Amino acid sequence: RIYDQIDEAETTSKHNYNMLKQSLDDQLAADNKDMEEQKMGKSAAEEAKATAEGDLEVASKDLANSTQELETAHSTCMQSASDHEATDVARKEELAVIAKARAILEETSGGAAEQSYSFVQLGAGMQNR
Repeated sequence: RIYDQIDEAETTSKHNYNMLKQSLDDQLAADNKDMEEQKMGKSAAEEAKATAEGDLEVASKDLANSTQELETAHSTCMQSASDHEATDVARKEELAVIAKARAILEETSGGAAEQSYSFVQLGAGMQNR
């Protein structure tokens, strides 16, 4: 009977060993599969990161160009506004000078501005002499 017990213990040990080996093999296969998926995920993430970094670089250059264009447009706008203001001031000064000159002419002409002259009148006056 002792041999039967030893045989039975050996069979049980073999069975337990085979079950443990199968469990560990299954776990190793699952871990290897997970590792491969992680590697593929890492590879895809690195590719996405490289693409995003390239997009960021392009966007940063576009932003810098747009900022420069905005500064140029702002400067041009401010210069145009300043030019317009100077032109407006000059126009007001010209109108004031013209109004003053007109007033002086009206004062010094003694009402001659209200009289109308034509070449016909001048020609008639010349024939009478």
